[in-house]
Amino acid sequence: MENNTNNPEVCGDSKVFNLDEELGGDVKDSFDYAKRAQWLRAAVLGANDGLLSTASLMMGVGAVSKDVKSMFLTGVAGLVAGACSMAIGEFVSVYSQYDIELAHMKREGNMIIDQKQREKLPNPFYAAFASAFAFALGAGVPLLGAAFVNDYNLRLGVLLAVVSLALIVFGAFGAFLGKAPLLKSSFRVLIGGWLAMAVTFGLTKLVDHIKT
Repeated sequence: MENNTNNPEVCGDSKVFNLDEELGGDVKDSFDYAKRAQWLRAAVLGANDGLLSTASLMMGVGAVSKDVKSMFLTGVAGLVAGACSMAIGEFVSVYSQYDIELAHMKREGNMIIDQKQREKLPNPFYAAFASAFAFALGAGVPLLGAAFVNDYNLRLGVLLAVVSLALIVFGAFGAFLGKAPLLKSSFRVLIGGWLAMAVTFGLTKLVDHIKT
């Protein structure tokens, strides 16, 4: 009878599988994919935020002024302010998470944190840059799409068309990452964007009418 006591992978007549060897690669790949998907989803949300907030600002100014320069400068100001705000907010948020995870690792007895362990922690600088870049990318869509059209009515029409198309694309991509229905999610994002721009346009028009 074969002696299995010296074989750590055999217990009696049953083989004990090494989960690290059998599943390690798949688990690691899944974890890496989950991290990438999380960053992509955050980037899509940042781009959508930049697109919608900048477009709404431009629509609001367009409600009371037909000057193309005013709309363009408003969009630029919204892009810069929004990107800075997103970067600072993301930096503070991720740095807090970094401190919490670092303290947790030390409480578990890892007083000396090596470079490999630090690489697993969230990077606040990368998160801040990615968030600001995504916001600026989204905000650039209405700026490039409509800010240089001189005719007022055509400018508003182009702005609405370009932003609507971008909302559908961002909504579909976000749904793809979250494995949600593409059509339903895109439609939801589109309606929300239209509502935000309509409210901004209408309220700005109303305030201007009251003041005059």
